[in-house]
Amino acid sequence: MPPSPRVALVTGGIGGIGSAICLQLARQGCRVIAADLVHDAARAEAFGVAMQGQPVETVALDVGDYDACAAVVQDVQARHGALDILVNAAGITRDGTLRKMQRAQWDDVIRVNLDSVFNLCRHAVEGMVGRGFGRIVNISSVNGQTGQFGQTNYAAAKAGMHGFTMALAREVARKGVTVNSIAPGYIDTPLVQAMPDAVRADIVATIPVGRTGVPDDIARTVAFLVADDAGYITGANLPVNGGLFMSF
Repeated sequence: MPPSPRVALVTGGIGGIGSAICLQLARQGCRVIAADLVHDAARAEAFGVAMQGQPVETVALDVGDYDACAAVVQDVQARHGALDILVNAAGITRDGTLRKMQRAQWDDVIRVNLDSVFNLCRHAVEGMVGRGFGRIVNISSVNGQTGQFGQTNYAAAKAGMHGFTMALAREVARKGVTVNSIAPGYIDTPLVQAMPDAVRADIVATIPVGRTGVPDDIARTVAFLVADDAGYITGANLPVNGGLFMSF
């Protein structure tokens, strides 16, 4: 009998990068569940079109809710027999300089961007360890590496995400589970498209490859990291930023 398809849960799965990840994994034969906040009919229809006929499930989830994350992981495992791949792609921004930042702006970003990683991994990793296979990919950001004006909350969350990645990678490496993060640069999503043309042009001028990225650039990197034969890569942070930030 052919092996069962890998089961993948992608948070933020209805967003620009999340949708591309869902489509890429589905094309590779994974059984994909896209988790996101409750969305209206128009957004659901747009997601269906984006999946190009691939059978991707959707589930409503507030990733900042610990108990809700537990329930979704348990449901996926009960219905599909396993959760093999977890991609933490949910994220928000609430920008403002620290001198003007409200406590709610800080709390919201940490809750969605960082607490969510704990909430999902905490409930998913036990089954992965028990089965001797798992792939976790956390979508971080170049701004977690370099900092960004007006984003102390976002930069802290994204930097913390990779610290979490490295620590968990050490805990589960001998159990067949890898944990990695990806640090996208500026990707052509609605958030970047909403920038004034002049601002976007200034940003592109600083990117060595001469363009912003596209969601597929991130999706292909996720697909590489979650492959069955990628078991010797763990605790890594892969920059996908067109050369915007280079380091050892």
